[in-house]
Amino acid sequence: MLNTFLSHQWKSFWRSRNRGSSIAGQIVLGFFMLYFLVLALGAGFGMQFLLPKVFPNQDVIKSFNGLILYYFALDFIMRLQLQELPTLSIIPYLHLRISRSKIIRFLNIKSLFSAFNLWPFFIFLPFCFMKIAPAYGAFSTLMYIVTILSIMVFNNYLALYIKRKSISNVLYTLFGLLIFAAFAALEYYKVISVMAASDYVFKAIASKPYIGFASTLAAIAIFYINSDFLRKNLYTEELSSKQEKKASTDYAFLNRFGKVGELAALELKLILRHKRSRSSVIMGFFFLFYGFIFYKEKAINRDAFGQMMFGAIFMTGISIIIYGQFMFAWQSAHFDGILANKINFKDFIKAKFLLFTIGCTVITLLASFYGFLSPKLLLLHAAAYLYNIGFGTVVVLYLATLNYKRLDITKAASFNYQGTGATQWLLMFPYALTPILIYVPFGMLDKPYWGLIAVSVFGLAMLLMRGFWVNYIAKRLELQRYKIAEGFRE
Repeated sequence: MLNTFLSHQWKSFWRSRNRGSSIAGQIVLGFFMLYFLVLALGAGFGMQFLLPKVFPNQDVIKSFNGLILYYFALDFIMRLQLQELPTLSIIPYLHLRISRSKIIRFLNIKSLFSAFNLWPFFIFLPFCFMKIAPAYGAFSTLMYIVTILSIMVFNNYLALYIKRKSISNVLYTLFGLLIFAAFAALEYYKVISVMAASDYVFKAIASKPYIGFASTLAAIAIFYINSDFLRKNLYTEELSSKQEKKASTDYAFLNRFGKVGELAALELKLILRHKRSRSSVIMGFFFLFYGFIFYKEKAINRDAFGQMMFGAIFMTGISIIIYGQFMFAWQSAHFDGILANKINFKDFIKAKFLLFTIGCTVITLLASFYGFLSPKLLLLHAAAYLYNIGFGTVVVLYLATLNYKRLDITKAASFNYQGTGATQWLLMFPYALTPILIYVPFGMLDKPYWGLIAVSVFGLAMLLMRGFWVNYIAKRLELQRYKIAEGFRE
C-alpha cells in the first residue's frame, strides 16, 4: 500500500499545473538544504574546537550538554513556522476498502522525511563519538544518541499535532503562544535557564543512562496521540465543506472610496467570516512582540538601524506578508464569478492596495509603543511603514499573480500550514533584503539617519507611482486570469 500511495503522490506532482514552479522551488530549497547540511556537518566535527571559544571558562562537555535542549527548543519553534504538514488527498481513499491505519501510517512515515530530522545527526552525533564516548563509555553514549533522536521525533510529531489541533480550535494556538511567551520572558529575565536545565538532564543520563528512555517513552506517546487524532478525524463528514453562517456587515468608512471601497468591504467580510483568513490576520498581532527580540539596547544606542531594519519591516508589514502571499488564492472558490461579473481589474487591484494600506497603518500605530524604549524606533518604524505601503505591496501583489494554487478557506483555521512551507518564505527575500541593501552604504559611511531617509524616500517614490503599478499589475492579471482560474479549479 505504501508503494501505491507514493506512486499516486508522484503522479499528482507531475500532472499538476504548478509542476514548473514546484520543481523550481524544490531546486532552490535543495540548494539551501545542502548548504545548511554542510554547515551542520562542519559544526558537528568542529564543535570540540568551537565550544571552548564560545564558553572559555567552561568544560566542553558541559557546554555541549547545555546546548542540546536549547537547540531543540529553537528547532520546535522553527518547525511550527516552516515544517509542512504531510498531505494526501484523503477523501478518495476513504471510499475504498483501505484501512485508516494504512493511511495514517503513510502520513506519519512521510512526516519523518524532513530536513529538520537530518540536522541533529550531523550536529550532535560526531561530538558524541569523539568526546562523550571516551569520557562516559559506550552505553552512556548510546543513551545520549537515543535521547537526542527521541527528542527529535517528539518535536516532529508534537509540532504536527499542535498544527492540526489549532486548525480545529484557535484556543490551542493562543494557549501555545502564551506558554512560549512565558518561557521566553523567564529566559530573557534570567529567571530560568534552558542551558542549565539541559546540562542537568544530560548529566543525569551520563550517570544513570537508563533515564534516557524517558524521552523515548515521550516520543512514543506523542506518536500515538497524533495517530489517534488523525484516526478520529479521518471521516468524509469531517473533511467536507461546511456552510458558513451568513451575516450582513457594512463598513461605512469604506463608502467614500466608491467602487474600490465596495470591493475592499467585500474582501474584509471574507477575511472576518472565514477561519483561515481571520487567523492569518490575528497572527499578525502576535508578531508585534518580535521587537523585543530585534531591538537590543546596544543596537539602539549605536544607531545600528541596519541590524533592526528587518524587525521593523517584518512587524509593520506583517499583515501584508501573511495575508498577501495568497492574495488572489483567498478568492479561489469564487474567482470564476469575479471574471464572469466583469469587475474592473484596476478597481480590483486598488481595493487590494487599500486593504494593505489600512492594515499596515493599524499595525504601525500599534507598534508605536516601542517609542517608550527609544524615540529612535519611531523613526525606524516610519521608514519601514513607507517602504511597506510603497514597495512591499507591489512585490506581494506581483507574486500573487504567479500563484495558481487553490486555497480552501472553509477547511482551515489559525496556523493551518497545509500547502505552505519554506517556499513562501523564500519569495519574501526580495521584500526583506531591499531596504537593508538601500541602508547598508549609509551605514558603512556612519550616516544611519541618512540611511533611514533613503529607505523612506524609496518607499515614498514607489507610493507616488502607485497608479503606474496598479495599471501594470492589472494588465498582468488580465493576461494571467485564465491560467489562474484554471489552477484554482484543480
